This record gives sequence, C-alpha cells and structure tokens, in this order.
Amino acid sequence: MPPAIVLGISLLLAFARRRGAAIALIIVFAGSLELAMGRPLVYQNGPARLWSGDIDSDQNSQQIADPYTVTHVEHGAIFYGLTRLAMGPERLALRLLVAVALESAWEAYENTDTVIERYRAATISLGYYGDSVINSVADILACLLGFALARWLPTRVTVAWVVLAEIALAVWIRDNLALNVLMLIYPLAFVRHWQMR
Repeated sequence: MPPAIVLGISLLLAFARRRGAAIALIIVFAGSLELAMGRPLVYQNGPARLWSGDIDSDQNSQQIADPYTVTHVEHGAIFYGLTRLAMGPERLALRLLVAVALESAWEAYENTDTVIERYRAATISLGYYGDSVINSVADILACLLGFALARWLPTRVTVAWVVLAEIALAVWIRDNLALNVLMLIYPLAFVRHWQMR
C-alpha cells in the first residue's frame, strides 16, 4: 500500500537529526514511488507548463499547478493547526515533517487505481487519470507553503484565507476541499448535479 510505505519511511526519517534533509527525502521518495507506480513525470501530451486553469482539460493534475493546488495550501494550514493541537507549539520541525509525511502519503494514495476510480465514479473528476509526478511534488510544496503561512499569520487571518479560498474555489470551479472530501466519502446527487453544470 503506497501511503503506508511513505509513512513508514517518514517514521524512520523522523529520527534524523537534520529535519530539513529528512523532509526533502520524504518528498523525493514520494515522487519516486509514484514513478514506480507508473505515474508520468510530466504532462505527456504537450509542453510542461507552470499553470493549467481548466479543470476539465487533460492537463488538470498534470501541469505544475492548477486550481486544486489551492486545496493543498489549505492542507498545510490544517496540518499546522492539527499538529499544534496534538504536539504543542514547540517541535516545529517535527510538526512540519509530520505534515509533509501526511501530504506525501495522501499523494501516493491519491494516485492508486482505487482512488482514481473513486474520483471518476463519485466526483466531478470524470476524466481524472491521476497526477503527474511534477504535479504531486508541487502539491506537497503547496502544503509546505500553507503550513508556513499558518505559522507566520495570526490564527484569525489563516482561518479567513482558508474560508475565502474555499468560497473562491466553489464559485470558480464548483469544487473545493470540503466538497472534494464530501464527495469522496459520501457523494450527494444534488451536489454532483450542481458541480456538473
């Protein structure tokens, strides 16, 4: 199971003295695992680009960033808050390592056939065929950005930008982190109908 492998490696690296190097190794390992799983390194049907804004295009989740990258920034803010609650405000480097491990495990899991098929069956991502490795790594780095923003900004500002991001994504692409989780776990026909418009 790819996420278990990522988490196992992350657990071993949690004991490393140099947390920055351990975090980099987790990201490299997750990308390498996805390559071994058959994920393409970059978009296969044209040039690699920094941004793809059309979620209905075959470039979605293939280019470096797309609208869903915003949800990964939100992951980072959420992981910052959860690790602070679970581990206390100290041990920031270890909390960051945990956040990267969780995000990397999710990226590996998200690119398994099981989750790809679930996305196709239950969400608006009917044509989803997984991420490119470059997109997955960029999503992990987006999570790091969200963690850093949550660390530097006051809590109320972080909550505000997460809520605003969710609203903006719902208006822009009719999807966001909350809807994505809902539709993966408990798909609702009326939500899917609204999203498909």
